[in-house]
Amino acid sequence: MNIEKSLNQFKTISLEDINEVSLMNRIDVKFVFSKSKLIQILSELSSFYHVLTINNIQIQEYSSLYYDTIDRLFFLQHHNNRVNRYKIRFRKYVDSGLTFLEIKLKNNKGKTIKNRMRVNDIPMVLSSDQKEYIKESIGKELILTPQHWINFHRITFVNKSHTERLTIDLDLNFSNNSIHGSFENVIIAEIKKERSSQSSKFTYIAKKYHILPTKLSKYCMSTIDLNPSVKHNRFKKKVLLINKIKKL
Repeated sequence: MNIEKSLNQFKTISLEDINEVSLMNRIDVKFVFSKSKLIQILSELSSFYHVLTINNIQIQEYSSLYYDTIDRLFFLQHHNNRVNRYKIRFRKYVDSGLTFLEIKLKNNKGKTIKNRMRVNDIPMVLSSDQKEYIKESIGKELILTPQHWINFHRITFVNKSHTERLTIDLDLNFSNNSIHGSFENVIIAEIKKERSSQSSKFTYIAKKYHILPTKLSKYCMSTIDLNPSVKHNRFKKKVLLINKIKKL
């Protein structure tokens, strides 16, 4: 399956141009499907999207380390469907050479608000500046420790009217100090747009292949895979979906 060849049919967009569509305050819509459907979907996207290209690379590498409390406060906030919940991670954008501390808030209006600060590298222990930035961002001081790494490849698209980003994540794998897991056959696509009412060509194309929006967190699903005893009754349907796609 030659994904790179399929991407040659797209017009390209640079990192500088895509920053005009940063969408740090946005509505997110995710889709989960088998990698076997990806080539067909890409063939239909090229009329409507440009693909991000960095140093002639269109499938970029991402590496993230997620932080949480010892009792997994952020995981449980998501599991319990809490509004105004956070995720905290360090993310290295390998192909662009950039690394950030990123704090994501899902607010009570269903919007994702992302704040970030540039860092030199991904740390295993938070610095005083990083602790202060997190405290100011979330409004309280927490004792946070690294939980696990999540690595994947991402293809990033921008629609031709520059109102929407579409990301397609593949080759997802994750690990802590002792265990490794992967969702190798699973594709996670995500639309990022300003308003929920804003239409998306990807939504219509996905529906043709019986792919519907699915609320899903890479951090939460990988946490369950690495720690099967963690509370996850509200995520059981999503675990079954991931396991089904892995076998396709």
